[in-house]
Amino acid sequence: MVGRQLNWNEYATAWARLHGGFDPRAATPVVRAWLRLSYHLGFLLGRLRVGPTAVTAVGVLLCLCVPLFAVRAGDGPFLGALFVLLASVADSVDGAVAVVTGRTTRLGYVYDSLADRIGEVAWLVAFWLVGAPGALVAAAGALSWLHEYVRARAVAAGMREIGAVTVGERPTRVCVALVGLLLAGLTGLIQPDLAAGTITMATAVWVLLAAFGLGQLLSAVRRALIDAG
Repeated sequence: MVGRQLNWNEYATAWARLHGGFDPRAATPVVRAWLRLSYHLGFLLGRLRVGPTAVTAVGVLLCLCVPLFAVRAGDGPFLGALFVLLASVADSVDGAVAVVTGRTTRLGYVYDSLADRIGEVAWLVAFWLVGAPGALVAAAGALSWLHEYVRARAVAAGMREIGAVTVGERPTRVCVALVGLLLAGLTGLIQPDLAAGTITMATAVWVLLAAFGLGQLLSAVRRALIDAG
């Protein structure tokens, strides 16, 4: 049974508790607008009795469509980018549904994290299929996985906050996947062989940002754990 749904201010307070104290009302205009959109969509789905797990499952299916459509000749990368965008919306909305309806659970958090990792693998498979080198794609996936693994282990070791908002966070990966596929599609229209080079550069950007972000996170974790104990 779903109780009274939260208004925006109540939602922002609850969201901040679940995200290391970061208040969405104090975010940049773009981030705040994105989170408000997620809130309104979550509010609507809550009214329709759609559960957060169902939204998570839809998000995973959208991610799996990315490599399936990205390899199509001509408009493939554009379709892949579209599905990345739709999947990222679903990824934000599932949490919004959970928070706005008071249905946040530890199991739901695990499902959401697992869905994020599956989604990123699907995007990187699309990069590989469009033409990025396999070794570079594997490096991008490994560094992103390490980023999330280090944060999870640090929290288990006693770190209370999120540690640091790094340049390699999931929103950055979403942007790289979205922009990378769009640019690959555009350059592919000019010369089909250019798509592979473009997506290779996008993968390299993913690797660089993930590596730098991992360094930022490790530094923050070290300080936090030393201060904690």
